[in-house]
Amino acid sequence: MPRAGRAQPLDPGAARRRFATVTFLFWLPVGLYIPSQVLLLTERGMALAVVGGLFAVYSVAVSVMELPTGGLSDVVGRRPVLAAAGLLNLCALTVMALGTTVWALTVAMVLMGTGRALSSGPAEAWYVDTVQAHSGAGAELRTGLARGGTASAAALAAGTLVGGTLPLLLGLGPDPGAELVRVTGGLVLPLSVPGLLGAAVGAGYVVYVLCALPEPPRAPATLRGVPATMADGLRLGVREPLIRRILLTAAAAGAALATIELLTPGRAARLTGSPESGAVLYAAVACVGFVCTALGSHSAPLAARLTGSSEKAALASLAVSTTGLVLLGVTAGWGGPGPAAVAAGGYALVYLGLGAAGPNGTTSSTAAWPAR
Repeated sequence: MPRAGRAQPLDPGAARRRFATVTFLFWLPVGLYIPSQVLLLTERGMALAVVGGLFAVYSVAVSVMELPTGGLSDVVGRRPVLAAAGLLNLCALTVMALGTTVWALTVAMVLMGTGRALSSGPAEAWYVDTVQAHSGAGAELRTGLARGGTASAAALAAGTLVGGTLPLLLGLGPDPGAELVRVTGGLVLPLSVPGLLGAAVGAGYVVYVLCALPEPPRAPATLRGVPATMADGLRLGVREPLIRRILLTAAAAGAALATIELLTPGRAARLTGSPESGAVLYAAVACVGFVCTALGSHSAPLAARLTGSSEKAALASLAVSTTGLVLLGVTAGWGGPGPAAVAAGGYALVYLGLGAAGPNGTTSSTAAWPAR
């Protein structure tokens, strides 16, 4: 019998739906701004090297904050950490859309990187906690985690289509390059609108997190453990082989994706003749990649059954992604339909493999950790 006054845990089906929804809402703003981000910055007059530097700031912010904040949700709760991540992303997208100086955009990248680090893990932890509270420690988790991966890929795919098309539609007037609205500290160009729309979606994400993710209350006194938890996170990253492997894998995948996302939009703009039409082409290409990620994530349980374990499935999936990167690299300097088709296949393999690796990597890590 449950104790009086204590709410029963959500059943696995409800937890799976809410986990998929919160994942979708988190990644939808990312999909909205991806097609226009690089093009907007170059339209502001920034060289590609500066844009690459801003991407590096984002990556460093994620790397620096990942370990110290990794156990933060264990102390203060999953829900407040996810809400804080949403607020940081909301602020970052607003500054990205309106900022015109390198310093403002650097702040935006730091905010975005910190939000990404905060969001890394708490939603999955909430799902695992909720399902295990209802069904016990042996509850089946892989399917729900795979659905979360599918939801994130679907959000990115839908967001890129909307975010890539919207600037072109807004720029079809008599003066396509004109600003839509002048505001303090920046100009709202057609390429700025997807980021502002993403900020609005981010506000909805924060509200949903606060309303739809119940968890047991934590005593205020546990806040004293935050500094110690951050220090423990740093020590684990240095000493624990499992954590080191996860971090190195994530760093390698992030570097590969950052390179693709940095170089592809400019090439798309050159092919089409304008930033707005280039955003549409890049949105279509990115959407294909995210659809492949969704397919890979959906097939993660099948990959685990075929290979015999989640760990082997994760390794095989990363090998698929590596093959795709090799195909992209060897065709970079070639022209014609043949190399283009090979490059397209490589692009699909990169995202297909990463989609399947995510849920299997999380499941194998969850299974291995208690034994250590």
